[in-house]
Amino acid sequence: MYIYLDETGQIVKNKDEKYFLVGTFTVGDPRRTHKRFISWKHDRFPKKLRYLPEVKFTNNGIDHKLRIKTLKEIAKLDVRIRYGFFKKENTPLDYRKKRRIRTGHLYTDIVSKILESYLPSIDGGFRVFCDARNLKGIKRSEFKSIITSNIASQMPPKSNIQIEMLDSTTNANIQIADWVCGALGGYHNRKKHGKEYFDILKNNLLGEGVELFKDYWSKNQKTQSKRLR
Repeated sequence: MYIYLDETGQIVKNKDEKYFLVGTFTVGDPRRTHKRFISWKHDRFPKKLRYLPEVKFTNNGIDHKLRIKTLKEIAKLDVRIRYGFFKKENTPLDYRKKRRIRTGHLYTDIVSKILESYLPSIDGGFRVFCDARNLKGIKRSEFKSIITSNIASQMPPKSNIQIEMLDSTTNANIQIADWVCGALGGYHNRKKHGKEYFDILKNNLLGEGVELFKDYWSKNQKTQSKRLR
């Protein structure tokens, strides 16, 4: 199993976005999707963007019409999407320290929870490729170790588990994940055209998006009040 993963924006930045989202997709032949997306960029994107190593969903050089066409092309690639999101104001106290968010630990936990939606699995291989990002407060080796441990507990013995952080400029599949996240993030953050983006990808979804920490504060209100005193 090959899984590609990306996220929308930053956990603590961009006040215009209430939700932070991590999206993933799995595909049978990653080489095919890689080649198809690169070919699409070369054939359809404006000349000044065609040969850039990466063109993100939010790139200003992409107009609405082309953004829609590109999402439809991605939907045709038979990508199978799972994703999770949470309202930033619902961040649990476990990830707060002196009025700051422990973003590295929070991100690791979110990724773990979303990858668990693919499990249990009888597949002998579980390969996850993430966009390289700065994990504040946690080393990349720790990130990989935590994710690997969570996956291994629900996989057959001696399964091949691979967790890698890659430069998205060299991997078109992670760029596809960026487009998927951009579209789904636009929907949940109620951006213009967000519903249209979601409708294009809805048939590629493996179930509904999982909202994390939704009931955290209501369920733990008494405990949290004591901890805040």
